[in-house]
Amino acid sequence: MKITANKFVAVTYDLNVGEGEERELMERATAQTPLKFIYGAGTMLLAFKEALKGLEAGAKFDFSLAPADAYGEYNQENVLELPKNIFEVEGKFDAEMIKEGNTVPMMDSNGNRLNGSVLEVKDNVVVMDFNHPLAGETLHFNGEVLDVHDPTEEEIAQLTGAGGCGCGCDSCDSDCGDQAKDDNCGCGGCH
Repeated sequence: MKITANKFVAVTYDLNVGEGEERELMERATAQTPLKFIYGAGTMLLAFKEALKGLEAGAKFDFSLAPADAYGEYNQENVLELPKNIFEVEGKFDAEMIKEGNTVPMMDSNGNRLNGSVLEVKDNVVVMDFNHPLAGETLHFNGEVLDVHDPTEEEIAQLTGAGGCGCGCDSCDSDCGDQAKDDNCGCGGCH
C-alpha cells in the first residue's frame, strides 16, 4: 500500500540541521518510537508530507527541506522585550519559570497560543524569542517507512483528536485531500 490521503503512516527518521560535517542531530524517531500520523490530516509540514507521498512500507528516504519549506527564516522581529511585570504570579516575578533557556507557553493579543524562548532576563524586561526553534534551519531527514495502512477509528481519534480523517468533512472514504484542493469539502485542513 502506498502513502496517499487518509492512510496511517509510521516512519523512522533522523532529523539533522546544519551543513556538511557541521550537521547536528536534532530529533530521532526509532522503530520503537516511530512518528505516526494520518496522511493529509494537516499535522505535518507540507513539504515533508509531499516527500513521502507514494512511498510504501520498507522504502527508505533521504531529503532536505529549505527553511522556506519548513519553519521559515529566522526573523529578528520575533525577538521582543516584554515588561517583566507580565510574568508576575501573585505580585511576584516567577523566576523559576522565567529564566534563560526556558520555553514558556504564552498567548498573543488575539488569543493565539505560542511558545517563547527566554533569551535574557533584564532589570525591567524579559527578552523573548518567538521564532520556531528550527527557524532558519535546513532540515535533513533520512529514514524508512515502517507501515502504511487504512487507519482504524482508534488510530484516527488518537492521531487527529477527531473522528473521520480529522478534517471535518463527511466523505473521508474518498480522497479528502483532493476535495480540499477543490474546496468541495470545506475542510481546508487536508493537505
